[in-house]
Amino acid sequence: MNSLNDLKKISDTFPLSQRMPVLFLGHGSPMNGIEENQFTNGFQSISKTLPKPNAIICISAHWFTKGTKVTAMKLPKTIHDFGGFPQELYEQQYPAKGNPELAIETKNLLHPTLVELDEKWGLDYGSWTVLKHLFPNADIPVIQLSIDYTKDTNYHFELAKQLNSLRDKGILIIGSGNIIHNLGLVDWKNFNKDNYGYDWAIEARETINNYLINGDYKPLIKYQNQSKAFQLAIPTPDHYLPLIYTLGLQQNKESIRLFNDKLLAGSLSMTSLKIE
Repeated sequence: MNSLNDLKKISDTFPLSQRMPVLFLGHGSPMNGIEENQFTNGFQSISKTLPKPNAIICISAHWFTKGTKVTAMKLPKTIHDFGGFPQELYEQQYPAKGNPELAIETKNLLHPTLVELDEKWGLDYGSWTVLKHLFPNADIPVIQLSIDYTKDTNYHFELAKQLNSLRDKGILIIGSGNIIHNLGLVDWKNFNKDNYGYDWAIEARETINNYLINGDYKPLIKYQNQSKAFQLAIPTPDHYLPLIYTLGLQQNKESIRLFNDKLLAGSLSMTSLKIE
C-alpha cells in the first residue's frame, strides 16, 4: 500500500457491522470432512447461531510456520494434508474464494509484526473439514493466518488482540485445533467409544474447562508450568495455540459457550467454544 487512500479503500471494503462472535473448533480427524457424526452435527448446530460473515479468517493448527503468513490468493486450493484415508476424502474440494484485500488489512493490523502475503498455501484440513459443515455452499471468502512456531504463547495471545476491529466488520475469526492432542497415545481400539479419555485427559479437560469458564487465562498461557496432565495433553503447541488466538479476541463481558465437549480415543478432545 502506497498511500492512506489505498488503506481507506481496503477498510471501506469491510464496513462496520454487527460484531461477529469468535469460534474455536476442535477439528479432530480428517474423516470429519465426509462423515456425519455428533461432532459434525455440533458444527452444523453452531452455524445456525452465526450471522452470515463477510469473510472468514481461520487460524489452523496445520499451518505452523517460521514467521507469520497470511494467504493472499484469489482462489485458494483445497489441501489434503493427510495420508492413509479413503479416496473419497481426497476428492473433497472446498471452493471458497480468497480475499486479497482482507489479507492486506490483516497484514496492516498486525504491524509492526512482519506478515508475509502468501500465494502458495490454501485451505488445509484444519480449515476446510470444519468450514464445509459451517458454510457448506463455500460462499464466504476465506483466508488463513499462520502460527509462528518461533514465538511463545503470550505472543500469540497478544497478537490476536490486534485483529479485534475486524470483528466489527463482519469478519468471523476461527481457531481450529484440538485442546487435548496427544497422537502418540491414541487408543485406536477405542476410537469410537463415546467420551472416552485416560485419567490424565479427564483431569486436563476438567481443569482447562474451569479456567475457560472462569476467564482465568494466565494458567492457559503458562500451560508449560502446569501439571503432568497438561504436559500429556499438550505435548506440542501446534493444536493448542489456535485456542489462545481465540481467547485473545475475547472482549469484556463476552461469554464463552462450550460445545462438542467430549474426549476421544483416550488422548484427544473435541471441545469447541463460541465467544460472543
